[in-house]
Amino acid sequence: MHELFDAAAAVLPDVVTLRRDLHRHPELGLDNPATQVRVMEALSDLPLDIRSGTGTTSVVADLNGDRDGPTVLLRADTDALPMTEDTGLEFQSTVEGRAHACGHDAHTAMLVGAARVLSDRRHEITGRVRFMFQPGEEGFAGARVMINEGVLDGVDRAFALHISPNQRVGVASCRPGAVLAGDTSITCTITGRGGHASAPYGATDPIPATAAIITALQTAVTREIDVFDPTVLTIAHVVAGTTTNVIPETAFFEGTVRCISERTRERIREVLARTIHGVAEAHGCTANLEMVDGYPVTMNDPTEAARFAEVCTSALGDDSYRLLPAPSMGGEDFAYVLREVPGVMAFLGVCPADEPNPRAAPSLHSNRMRLNEDGMAHGVALHVGMALHDGATESDPGN
Repeated sequence: MHELFDAAAAVLPDVVTLRRDLHRHPELGLDNPATQVRVMEALSDLPLDIRSGTGTTSVVADLNGDRDGPTVLLRADTDALPMTEDTGLEFQSTVEGRAHACGHDAHTAMLVGAARVLSDRRHEITGRVRFMFQPGEEGFAGARVMINEGVLDGVDRAFALHISPNQRVGVASCRPGAVLAGDTSITCTITGRGGHASAPYGATDPIPATAAIITALQTAVTREIDVFDPTVLTIAHVVAGTTTNVIPETAFFEGTVRCISERTRERIREVLARTIHGVAEAHGCTANLEMVDGYPVTMNDPTEAARFAEVCTSALGDDSYRLLPAPSMGGEDFAYVLREVPGVMAFLGVCPADEPNPRAAPSLHSNRMRLNEDGMAHGVALHVGMALHDGATESDPGN
């Protein structure tokens, strides 16, 4: 049962070293040149066909097995977040305003570790394993860039793993169907007529209109969207005015909408536009609204989700798999991959050992997010298991 885990544990020291090196030197967006160089160096002694991207600093590496079969893609993202780290770790980010607070350094290091284990077990591979090291997950759609460059050519199925500091080490979780939300950004300027604060009747104040719109949007979501196909709406940024005695001409707000079906995302766009324009008009104002769709809904293929459940229990033990009861409202650009080929994204427990309650641990995107590096051995084993698993899986792990 634990053969794959033992092989993963053997490479864990190298995985940890690479992860800490990447953690010290985070890079943003689609331009991760130092990370690209470090990954290619770590793979250079393996029997891989390695190539770099042109539209982004990506790395793609193919490992060919001894027998014909499917091509399995394993993906890791490489970029960091534009934020400050306050963990106090000895390998804390050395770059001001940049931090690997979403665990992409661990994803990259685990995939390099998996490439090493799979290279040693090349004779077990039926077909080909493709390793996809992708920049630009944090809002830059790096997966879409790599797809346009052909990373999915010939790929039969795909797998990605995301760490979770709010899940204990030794446990991985997944679900068939929607697992992460699609996101749409909202930006809106409400225009009235400025004037003196002592004479609001001589102006058209956009601030009460903006306040009424934000309240109306929350009501519109709860009244018009099916609770079993939910939407989350957050207005996170509001700006209006400059001083105490001036009614401004404009007020600005922006936020995000998250949905777990494309049908509901289309519906909520209609609801938001009608509500914003209607309430603005009722206050004598006009609204300039822009809505931009971000990543699609991340949809796990049921067969691949069942495959992951089998791999998880065989590689890590009977108590290692958890069925997620509901999707997360976070977004993920692996959704672009899953729109093209059947695949699955799962979540790996890496809760720090000194956190007795995983739910209370600092979460992803927190300035204090930490992870238990021992959990990365489980991640390496799961990547290897998904690459080597060639059995037909028909059952749904949710049944």
